[in-house]
Amino acid sequence: MTAWLPDETTLHHGDGPCLRAGHEADLFSALREPARHQTAQVTAAGAAWLAGATAYPRSALSQWEARPTAPGVLPCGTAFDVVNVPTLFGRRMLEHLWADGPGSGPVASHRGRMLLFASPGTAQRLPSLLDWEEWGGGPQGKDGGVAKVPPLLCHGTGDAVTVPPLTCGENYAGPRWLVAPDTRTPWLPGPDVLLWACVRVARSAPAPTPRISIFPLTDQGAKVYDVSRRR
Repeated sequence: MTAWLPDETTLHHGDGPCLRAGHEADLFSALREPARHQTAQVTAAGAAWLAGATAYPRSALSQWEARPTAPGVLPCGTAFDVVNVPTLFGRRMLEHLWADGPGSGPVASHRGRMLLFASPGTAQRLPSLLDWEEWGGGPQGKDGGVAKVPPLLCHGTGDAVTVPPLTCGENYAGPRWLVAPDTRTPWLPGPDVLLWACVRVARSAPAPTPRISIFPLTDQGAKVYDVSRRR
């Protein structure tokens, strides 16, 4: 998303672990109260966009209204794809996207990973672009060295991802929104934008310290003799 503007329909970020059970049915009346941390809250429009990823959006919204503190599972490939990256690498990607690039779409954290919501088709194209530009290759690069970009998990058509609950407290330990959806038509980065962010992070990573030895390199073709047995 390119901008995060105040929205009168922002979900309230509760002070407790989550909303009390007696207040769950009245969830959407709380959408009129502005949140303290805008980028970490889902708005009514954002919830509608998430529900649009399902085959039955109204049913999904009804379930969220009944259980706003429960995580959900949404299919990928129609409204969005998801690029799943290690947390540290993902945070550095976000720094570049917001400081030097066009920004990001919704972003969530879950089980030590960061989920970057991207435009449909990204899950298929991004790994190919990384390999084409020789930034991918898995745990080891094509030259046998350490890979410049860690292995990415790309979720597209046929996949589903866990999304954070619409509202929860600061002590909640499950999946959480870092950049929450706030509009029915959020801007989503494509594979070219995420490739640029991955390359920026990889290029800015410090080079490994070379090992320095006081001994000359061993001649691989020379014979080795056990001089300890010499009399």
